[in-house]
Amino acid sequence: MTPLMIYSLFVFVFGMVVGSFLNVCICRMPKDESIVSPPSHCPLCSYQIRWYDNIPVLSYLFLRGKCRGCGAHISLQYPLVELLNGVLALLLFLRFGPTLAFATLFLFCSALVVITFIDIEHQIIPDEISLPGIVVGFALSFFLKGHGWLNSLLGILLGGGSLLLVAFLYHRLTGKEGMGGGDIKLLAMMGAFLGWKAVPFIIFASSLVGSLIGITIMVLQKKDSKLAIPFGPYLAFGAVLYIFYGKALIRWYLGLSGFYQG
Repeated sequence: MTPLMIYSLFVFVFGMVVGSFLNVCICRMPKDESIVSPPSHCPLCSYQIRWYDNIPVLSYLFLRGKCRGCGAHISLQYPLVELLNGVLALLLFLRFGPTLAFATLFLFCSALVVITFIDIEHQIIPDEISLPGIVVGFALSFFLKGHGWLNSLLGILLGGGSLLLVAFLYHRLTGKEGMGGGDIKLLAMMGAFLGWKAVPFIIFASSLVGSLIGITIMVLQKKDSKLAIPFGPYLAFGAVLYIFYGKALIRWYLGLSGFYQG
């Protein structure tokens, strides 16, 4: 194996290990439970999970998706989150290498994984992630080459301010709440980590994908437009898409529009 393959394998495994911890956050944070103690256990029989039953993905396969203590079914979410985080870590490493940018974006994407799964199940975005995320993203901007604190600060203001304006206008026009405060703080966090130029792309991509999927779900379930659909996962998708393809897609679009040459 080449050194790159060895490092890549290590990063992938490390990402899955972190994903195992993210599962704890996803499970406990909506319940306001500690993510540190007690140790991982079965919620039905309280069987304390041993280390050999907590190996990312592999333990789920060996146990055939069942608790060793009581035989209860283990949600597919657990290996899915571990695998997803491992893949994200690997792709970020291959894109940015062993740099501060890689570490920063891995932290950012791991937070997005937690937010996505919590928002899908509970339709909430924990302030415990987004608010500290804004501070951390801004603080790291001082050390990231080519990023800059001003870019991060403008990202926070544009990210939070744009959705706040949308929520205000929607409420004034309809008298209803259309945009949750969690989405506003989440986009502000994205602006802190990715800068202000990422915000318009994230809004456009998430709105496009969210509209397509939302309409499809409403048609299949035969429900009207009052169906509540969490927007956080679409924002997360837009942010990840921007990290890997955002600048190329923007250049392509501007090229089609005649605004970008060369």
